[in-house]
Amino acid sequence: MITKEEIASQYQEIQNEICAGLEQLDGKASFTEELWQREGGGGGKTRVILNGDVLEKGGVNFSAVEGQLPETIKNALKVEQHDFFATGVSIVIHPNHPMVPIIHMNIRYFEMPSTNNKSPMRWFGGGIDLTPHYVIDDDAQFFHRKLKAVCDDFNHEFYHRFKVWADDYFFIKHRHETRGIGGIFYDRLAATDEYSWDDIFEFSKALGRSFLPIYSELVNRNRDKEYTEAQQEWQYQRRSRYAEFNLVYDAGTKFGLETNGRIESILMSLPPQARWLYNYQAQPGSEEERTLTLLKKGINWI
Repeated sequence: MITKEEIASQYQEIQNEICAGLEQLDGKASFTEELWQREGGGGGKTRVILNGDVLEKGGVNFSAVEGQLPETIKNALKVEQHDFFATGVSIVIHPNHPMVPIIHMNIRYFEMPSTNNKSPMRWFGGGIDLTPHYVIDDDAQFFHRKLKAVCDDFNHEFYHRFKVWADDYFFIKHRHETRGIGGIFYDRLAATDEYSWDDIFEFSKALGRSFLPIYSELVNRNRDKEYTEAQQEWQYQRRSRYAEFNLVYDAGTKFGLETNGRIESILMSLPPQARWLYNYQAQPGSEEERTLTLLKKGINWI
């Protein structure tokens, strides 16, 4: 059976691969790295890229933390024991171009040791979702087809199941809109009669390694398009919605803050600049209005 040490080691490899690929994609900026230790156990590598040719702000973070769960998390998980281990890679990229989408990916593993003769509690989670400032149908279809292909290599039920999960999870309830065009999302995925722990781990790695070719294609399709100042303003407006979701609803942000994680790494996901315009109304018939009509659950992009 795979060990937590193996999982953490291979997640670090994926972090290395993605950082090298994103530097090549941008062509100008490089990642800076900070090593950090968590009080209570474990630590990680925060890597940030800034002010690139197209990547205005991005982070590719690895962590492997352990120790004692706070009461709030223990109650949320409905467990009695406190000891835990968690490792993962988390990515958020904010481009400087309004036609290039924001993207987020996370792959993670969590376990709690056995207590009172009970089996260890362990699971995988993760997903990828896309937040375009302007929804471009061809890009949305490409994105979802690629995710379906990754899922289908492991289980033909995964894509539909995890797409619905993403639609429900990445939903800004107070705005009554999805954060973007979704993607896939899953949590507490454990071994069953259909798939083993090794199968789930292979799926987790395949999903992680799908990030670079998918995002590279989307960036290169759009990075040379001309745009107006008004379109840049719209980008800043859409970034504000992204920030609202991460600060109000995102489970990873809450877990990091409540387990005494590194604040700069946790809040790396926030955009470098955003705008909250009062009572903004998109012009009827505009591309901005069209995008707003597509920020809803249940759209079949394939």
